[in-house]
Amino acid sequence: MATAIEMLGIRKVFPGVVANDNIDFVVQEGEIHALVGENGAGKTTLMNVLYGLYHPDAGTIKIRGQSVRIRKNSDAIELGIGMVHQSFKLVPSFTVAENITLGAEPRKSIFIDRKAVLKSVAEISDRFGLKVDPHARIRDLPVGVQQRVEILKTLYRNADILILDEPTAVLTPQETDDLFGVIRSLVHGGKTVIFITHKLREVKEISDRVTVMRDGKVIGTKETKEVTIPEIAGMMVGREVLLSVKKKKATPGEVVLRVEDLRVRDDRNLMAVSGVSLEVRRGEIVGVAGVEGNGQRELVDAIIGLRQSLTGTISINDQDVTTSTIRDRRETGMACVPEDRYVRGLALSATIEENLVVTSYFKAPMSRGPLLDSKQIGDFANKAIETFSVRTTGKDVPASTLSGGNLQKVVVAREMSANPDLLIAAQPTRGLDIGSIEFVHQQIVNARDNGAAILLVSAELEEVMSLSDRILVLYEGRIVGSIDADHATERGLGLWMTGITDEQESEQQEAIHE
Repeated sequence: MATAIEMLGIRKVFPGVVANDNIDFVVQEGEIHALVGENGAGKTTLMNVLYGLYHPDAGTIKIRGQSVRIRKNSDAIELGIGMVHQSFKLVPSFTVAENITLGAEPRKSIFIDRKAVLKSVAEISDRFGLKVDPHARIRDLPVGVQQRVEILKTLYRNADILILDEPTAVLTPQETDDLFGVIRSLVHGGKTVIFITHKLREVKEISDRVTVMRDGKVIGTKETKEVTIPEIAGMMVGREVLLSVKKKKATPGEVVLRVEDLRVRDDRNLMAVSGVSLEVRRGEIVGVAGVEGNGQRELVDAIIGLRQSLTGTISINDQDVTTSTIRDRRETGMACVPEDRYVRGLALSATIEENLVVTSYFKAPMSRGPLLDSKQIGDFANKAIETFSVRTTGKDVPASTLSGGNLQKVVVAREMSANPDLLIAAQPTRGLDIGSIEFVHQQIVNARDNGAAILLVSAELEEVMSLSDRILVLYEGRIVGSIDADHATERGLGLWMTGITDEQESEQQEAIHE
């Protein structure tokens, strides 16, 4: 098999960090090559070098055996390299056709030839089996179809090598299956695919070979069929990793959180939560699954007090908190791990110590009357750092100096150290590597076992299925399904996530209970 890409001795240094340390990375023509590693391992930097977004400090790049210099991403595109980023680069108000041809439109004189645009998009869509409506507006399309548009953008520019960065992060299981079918058809048609992911089951399912990176170095490249998921995880982290969540069967107690007929608008003043009712009991984890954008954020915001509800009631420990402040809700026993640790979870310019006590500094034992007790605060911060394994040089350094995984540990440490009756965990492992995910999952289970009621909201279906005792599925602001986690299947939940309810599709129950 001929070689598509050779990256030899690639070195890239940022101030104080060696992101790529003399890396050799080789991809064969016509293969699906998975690239995995923990956050900060250097895989995205390496791909940004290949795509011309970064310049390497040393090393050689060869494309199909020829040495090349890739100074900018247009050079990469000229060489037949395309990249689909995790955050789509689409214009919501533009049509599919306008997005695909943007910047490379066929023209008649100085004017865009709109008929030629539509014809070009139709031809490339048919050729690669990526059916899309060229007239549709991006804002009206589901995430899976938007991703097809991103892939078509690269194919329109004659890409033979596609870099897909976390392509399944926001897809349902059915959309993921569709994507894998697309990837296989692309490779069958002569394309080469580099697949960046943290989902190791997907590595086994879709890739031919896998390269593992750790601390800026390549640990090894393996034939995927010859390596197990635990072996890949061990290569990534440098130790044995528990990939499944170990937890005993839940023994739910009294209701801690009760939500009844909740209706909430989003930032555009559209109805995002439409009559949601749910209960979470002491000693159980209730997971909320769903494709992002179906009301999860607004539901969490209303429960924790960041967003006003139109109708309905919210009770914590039998106290009506529907109109209460966030502090009052915390006083009734609530804690929250927010979905965005950078914006809502932490003050990055403040110290780790300050972030750890920001929700408790005003009461004993952190303060005595109007005065802060600096010794108590310091002791608490040091204990939290140790208990939750926050990697830092000390409690007095700014939070901004920590990695994403350690920032999340600070948030988790602060919220769980309060021994809450109710923990709202919104996207608790988003952006974390496999080692940090393992840690956060165990802390959530520990909180449940200590009697907390947990509401888990996650776009990661595997996470919801492995952590939850009960699962609710949210679709277009409504709960369309509820099931004990022991009886749930990925396929059945995926049907609910696309809006197919029991009444609409009898296959749903068969899938859920298979």
